Amino acid sequence: MKRGWMGLALGVALLAGLLAFRAARYGRHDARPDIGIGLKPAFDQGALAQRLAGALRIPTVSDAETPTRNDDNLRALRAYLANTYPLVHARLGCEVIAGNSLLFTWRGSDPALAPAALLAHLDVVPAETDAWRVPPFEGRIQDGFIWGRGSLDDKVAVLGILEAATALLQQDFRPRRTLIFAFGQDEETGGHAGAAALAALLKSRGVKLDSVLDEGEVVGEGLVPGVTKPVAFIGTAEKGYLSLGLRATGPGGHSSMPGGADATVHLLRALAKLEARPFPARFTEPVDGMFRALAPEMGPIQRLALANRWLSGPLLEHQLAASPATNALLRTTMSVTRLEAGIRDNVIPGEAQALVNLRLLPGDTVVSATARVRQGIDDPAVSITPDAASALEASSVSPSEDPAFRAIASAIHAAFPDALVAPSLVLGGTDSAHYGALARTTYRFLPVRVGPEDLERFHGRDERLAVKNYAEAVRFYAAYLQTAGAP
Repeated sequence: MKRGWMGLALGVALLAGLLAFRAARYGRHDARPDIGIGLKPAFDQGALAQRLAGALRIPTVSDAETPTRNDDNLRALRAYLANTYPLVHARLGCEVIAGNSLLFTWRGSDPALAPAALLAHLDVVPAETDAWRVPPFEGRIQDGFIWGRGSLDDKVAVLGILEAATALLQQDFRPRRTLIFAFGQDEETGGHAGAAALAALLKSRGVKLDSVLDEGEVVGEGLVPGVTKPVAFIGTAEKGYLSLGLRATGPGGHSSMPGGADATVHLLRALAKLEARPFPARFTEPVDGMFRALAPEMGPIQRLALANRWLSGPLLEHQLAASPATNALLRTTMSVTRLEAGIRDNVIPGEAQALVNLRLLPGDTVVSATARVRQGIDDPAVSITPDAASALEASSVSPSEDPAFRAIASAIHAAFPDALVAPSLVLGGTDSAHYGALARTTYRFLPVRVGPEDLERFHGRDERLAVKNYAEAVRFYAAYLQTAGAP
């Protein structure tokens, strides 16, 4: 008996030692890449803010139902950019594609190098004017912030890139690698007109891109429990997009004589089945890379759990699933976004419909996700129809050990010296989805500081950007144009 207890104690000690050893080795310190940034232009924060505010006053609101409604505002923004950044337009040229999308080409000195593309979009989502502290299209500078729709998403990138390019042109900078600026007109409704046309044009010209940088992740402040430093997340992949139309049918009839096979009953049961059977959680490469990059800043218990997922996996997944943000990092999600049934209060509807929106984790596909939903519902009274026009597969994963990634990281360290850098997974969609076939690597990063209180400002009310943060964003783009423009 004594020998057995000693063996058990030894086994526990060995296990504890193994867990501690793995925790000690887990993680990857943020190596600061040494990519030369020779030019560091000085920027007038006030003047930068005024020019961005001018663009925010033009309400380039995308409308999926009537896309051409935005044409006049997009033309007005195009004229504003031409008047505000004449040097970029003169030296790089500006091609107008698909009506209102813009393409700039900064020719590099070495045509053998594949170009790098910087993406941004000109359109914004609608804004409920009455709910805002400051009117969303007034472009007001107040309390140290630039207020307005597009200050975060995504005119900050459009103007930030043009500001940086202007400053570098004034200092006679010429990249070795060709740099392409592609600004789409309809990203907020899927990019099917703007980004798709821009990508198709580049493909028709035989362009193969070394890298793409689009919006996506941000410099998060206070977003990761246990990590006190700001974290610049670089999206190395983004989730896919799939909407499934559910349609249930039944006999209908008078509400005084309900039956057990009503359309609404079938539909509600189907939705309840989906709620009870979520997609399984798993760690993809971008999420694993994110935790490895942040682990050195975390406490010993967190590192222990992350380093030993073979043991702590179920508990860890349960904890991460408790937060909508971290839950979405680990699984394909499903959200009911539309419900429709009935015409009168005394009529049992013969038809009920719902729209379920899925965001696909890399590794899940449109076909496999649809099949799982069909299997989970398993009701012949409920038809399931994918919206093929809007469906997008999850992107491929670009490596975080790559010169293109290091070029972004180097520019981040130049503009945000206090920030850590970590790969991550983008939960939403970006225009970069249309460039996948053209680009060797694709990354998603928007150089804005975002705290917990700012997350709801994206597509929400009181969207704003600190004046000093916008200057940081412009400095990032000035650095990145140099690091991306050099092999």
